[in-house]
Amino acid sequence: MKKILIVEDEESIAELERDYLEISGFEVELCNNGDAGERLAVENNYDLIILDIMLPGSDGFEICRKIRKVKDTPVILVSARKEDIDKIRGLGLGADDYITKPFSPSELVARVKAHMSRYQRILGNALHTNDIIEIRGLKIDKNSRKVWVNKKETAFTAKEFDILLFLASNPNHVFTKEDIFKHIWDLDSVGDIATVTVHIKKIREKIEFDSSKPQYIETIWGVGYRFKV
Repeated sequence: MKKILIVEDEESIAELERDYLEISGFEVELCNNGDAGERLAVENNYDLIILDIMLPGSDGFEICRKIRKVKDTPVILVSARKEDIDKIRGLGLGADDYITKPFSPSELVARVKAHMSRYQRILGNALHTNDIIEIRGLKIDKNSRKVWVNKKETAFTAKEFDILLFLASNPNHVFTKEDIFKHIWDLDSVGDIATVTVHIKKIREKIEFDSSKPQYIETIWGVGYRFKV
């Protein structure tokens, strides 16, 4: 049984999330404090973690940052704050998704299943591949999920790596934001494709000499993105 940690200080919301997830076959652990949630998330093994942003003690952003230092477990941020800057910050810290309150519990379950399914496939594929992509100073190791830019190892979040690998594995092919969103997040009607733009921006900052004039990931205006070879 897959185990999920929910860090949420609003008891009614936490219990509602737990009930829907348990009905769907997941084991759920609840925590209502940021500091305690951070310890649980870092020290224990969960298949997915759901973090509220506004918490007593450490907030969801800080917990997400600490998690990403040590593991790639899927993280979904939940917040009543709808500002784009919060979404950008959360995704930039390595969160896999950002859901604003109020939301449908069935939507949460759908997203949990999609992220967990993709993460398990990534782990499975890593056991069977040992391919390395090298293009003009950029080196991507599919097996170790590591990236080097001009021989310097550069850290990527799980989703940033997935997008970079997807585009680099399909050079000179133009993908729409919808194509990338569906392939990476395994979601179609659920979610926000603006997430793709945020991740592309972060990737460019890490691999491009001048992110305003990208040499690797090109924007094809009115269509999408292309990895140029």
